[in-house]
Amino acid sequence: MRTPIQRKIGLAAVIMMSSVFLSRVLGLLRESTIAAIGGLSLEMDAYKTAFVLPEILNHALASGFLSITFIPIFLRYTANDDETGAWRIFSILLNVFGLVLSALISLCLIAAPAMMPVLTPGRSEPEFFEMAVRMTRIVLPAQFFFFAGSLFMAVQFARKRFFIPALSPIIYNTAIILGGLLLGPRLGMEGFSWGALIGAFLGAFVLQWYGACKAGMRFCLCFDLRHPDLLRYILLTLPLMLGLTMTFSAEIFSKFFSSYLPPGSIACVDFAWRIVMMLSGFFGQAAGVASYPFLAQLAAEKKFVQMNTLYNTTLKYLAFVIPVSILMIILRHEIIFVLFERFDFTSANTSLTAKALCAMLTGAFAITAQTVVSRGFYATQDTLTPAVYGTLTTALSLPIYWFGMQLFGVFGVALGISISAIAQVLVLFYIWNRKSKNKGSIAVCRFYLKMTLLCLPTGALLWAGRRLCLNLLSPSGFAGHFIIIVLMSCLFLCLMVLCTHLFKISEAQFFMQKIRSKLRRF
Repeated sequence: MRTPIQRKIGLAAVIMMSSVFLSRVLGLLRESTIAAIGGLSLEMDAYKTAFVLPEILNHALASGFLSITFIPIFLRYTANDDETGAWRIFSILLNVFGLVLSALISLCLIAAPAMMPVLTPGRSEPEFFEMAVRMTRIVLPAQFFFFAGSLFMAVQFARKRFFIPALSPIIYNTAIILGGLLLGPRLGMEGFSWGALIGAFLGAFVLQWYGACKAGMRFCLCFDLRHPDLLRYILLTLPLMLGLTMTFSAEIFSKFFSSYLPPGSIACVDFAWRIVMMLSGFFGQAAGVASYPFLAQLAAEKKFVQMNTLYNTTLKYLAFVIPVSILMIILRHEIIFVLFERFDFTSANTSLTAKALCAMLTGAFAITAQTVVSRGFYATQDTLTPAVYGTLTTALSLPIYWFGMQLFGVFGVALGISISAIAQVLVLFYIWNRKSKNKGSIAVCRFYLKMTLLCLPTGALLWAGRRLCLNLLSPSGFAGHFIIIVLMSCLFLCLMVLCTHLFKISEAQFFMQKIRSKLRRF
């Protein structure tokens, strides 16, 4: 029998997983459209680079962490029935940091030409920098919409409202696709940049403002710089601003090191990264976002045993990323072909991107698990520990990026991302277990080991199945490659069901029971 909290988390997770799935599908359609129009070209590298400076600005204000740092503060007021105080600190944060962000955006618009050679030191083509600067200046203002929208979404998450926030990435991705299709014939890759700006305004700002109003938002124009919770928020957020998180470092360093490789390499690694982020988002982001308000609530109530139970259970479900990663490694060429190989994206581009995808998928389980591992710390309002150890492990991984790039090209850069992610997750998981006296951590490790061992014979059968399909079908076009993906996915599902029953994997059995019960209702 599941508890009321588990049922609420389940509903929230379903909403977020549906949103993440739709947004990731649209994200793949977005990347497919971008690849078809731009291929692996210098202009494509410039487009991908245009998001680096905005990403740094986003990280500097910790906009992506607003839900994590703001929710515990907001919930403390509402738990004490102080609605006025809750909305006052909300307004102060929006006003103060919104003003700071506006000033930084203005500064970056001016400094963009000087920053591009620093961010991509391996590039020397003048036309590359010209295109990158122009598109960077288009995308930069979107960071204000993301910042304000993140606060609006945090309010909704705190109220246990997930539907409207779930629409944000869907609208954003749709706008990018339409921008490229409608403006691309005249503006090239710049059309996608305008789509990103419009999508951020509509999906991340306007819609989330409406959602926050529905959640009871009360805004006032106040700048109380002496408010104690403003200082508390700054102290909580400062480590996140200064630290190198796994996702942020991968975004920055992949482009930094890929810039030393031939034109198109930046885009090649980024395409592989987007596919892995789709996998990570479907499993990890949905679970992390849905479970975090409940983890924070249990931490605030000092129910650490229940908190660790929820933490461990969530991590166990994320272990299913391992067999899915094995399937995708085996089908990497077919996946890239189906997603990208058309128009300006050639077969040589497919082979190169498939290599990067293979290397990155080896660390997909860690990229996914970090979305939950780090939230254990955040729920207890400890942002310093993950920032410090995340930065240290990232810094220690830099030589791996460099030597990987020198020895293996795009494969080596992608492998650097995987190794860095694995190291960071293992370190943070170990520290969390020591800090929280998490007695269930051994069971989590055993489950991950069990899933890895199961993948050895499963992977061998899938590899043999793919070879048989290639010999029988000899695919040469979209339909043939797509059929192989479908056939191998069916074989994979059959093997997973068989393993679930043979080895009594209770987590998978429970998941399949829920699917069967839902299907019976229809």
